[in-house]
Amino acid sequence: MSLDPVALAQDLIRRPSVTPADEGAMDVLQQALESAGFACRRMRFGEIENLYARRGTAAPNLCFAGHTDVVPVGDAGAWLKPPFAGVVEEGVLYGRGAVDMKGAIAAFAAAASEAQVPGSLSFLITGDEEGAAEDGTARLVEALAAEGERIDHVVLGEPTSSSRLGDQIKIGRRGSLNAWITVDGAQGHVAYPQQAANPIPPLVRLLARLQGRVLDEGHPGFQPSNLEVTTIDVGNPATNVIPAQAKARLNIRFNPAHDGQGLIDWLIAECAAEQAGFSGKVGLVAKLTGNAFLTEPGPFVEVCAQAVEEVLGRRPELSTTGGISDARFIRKLCPVVELGLVNATMHAVDECTPVEHIADLTRVYAALIARYFTAFG
Repeated sequence: MSLDPVALAQDLIRRPSVTPADEGAMDVLQQALESAGFACRRMRFGEIENLYARRGTAAPNLCFAGHTDVVPVGDAGAWLKPPFAGVVEEGVLYGRGAVDMKGAIAAFAAAASEAQVPGSLSFLITGDEEGAAEDGTARLVEALAAEGERIDHVVLGEPTSSSRLGDQIKIGRRGSLNAWITVDGAQGHVAYPQQAANPIPPLVRLLARLQGRVLDEGHPGFQPSNLEVTTIDVGNPATNVIPAQAKARLNIRFNPAHDGQGLIDWLIAECAAEQAGFSGKVGLVAKLTGNAFLTEPGPFVEVCAQAVEEVLGRRPELSTTGGISDARFIRKLCPVVELGLVNATMHAVDECTPVEHIADLTRVYAALIARYFTAFG
């Protein structure tokens, strides 16, 4: 049974699946995939709905990955169209998730529904990409690997196109880590600093050293790593009081020149250096979101690029820019490439995509499937 990608995208948008809510989005997708002959398994972790679907038992297994959860709409009154109505007007589909990434899910489902392949096609779909990302793709990958399920290559449908559909595909991502620094001192009167321990100077010195380090000048295929201080908080309403505590938060986006744990060790050492000679306490909590990775250009990347060129007549740029995605989990399982819609309105008010783009992306995915099984089947 063939699927209509625009109608399926509309049905998915009409499910207000703001993380961690599912609101029936997985049911919509499961029904569509089962009608196309896929065997579906719902894999729930915590409060998160996930789905793994497969058609075929032979190798190779080409998998499409994505997420049905979406970010909040913000001020719904600011939208020209209701954010969960899935309205099509003048050839444009409006709604939260149209771009990121229910439109791509619908396009791949439609392409896969008509494909006859010598191997297997599968879907790895989570409801926890926009949130904590703890009970979604990471858990799915672990569970499938433990079962011995083999997935050979993955296409992740994130909206990677920049200004024109297919102008860019992602073959890697920088790593990311967050850190929370808390400096505890002792409150006191500003006129008697010897009776207090001001936490602000140690925090300022520490942040200056961290910000002052040039992490690298870049890495082949990647932009330079960067550390950004995202907030400094003291919460002191008084002008004559030395505060008891000062906090800061920072994020590091890093290329393959670094390992996340190595950067965390550096942060720990710098905090320890600032602790020396300070009567208070310098504390650090660091969380690695994911290490940098690269899917080396080769046959799989070429299949994806040629599919875009065949359908759209343009050769996509191979990029590693942008934020993080669930590709950081998938790459532990197999090579992954990201290819999806134009990202201009993702997470924005009036998120939308031309229906022509969904149709064209469906054709790109169909060409990709055909080329893939010619190359690897």
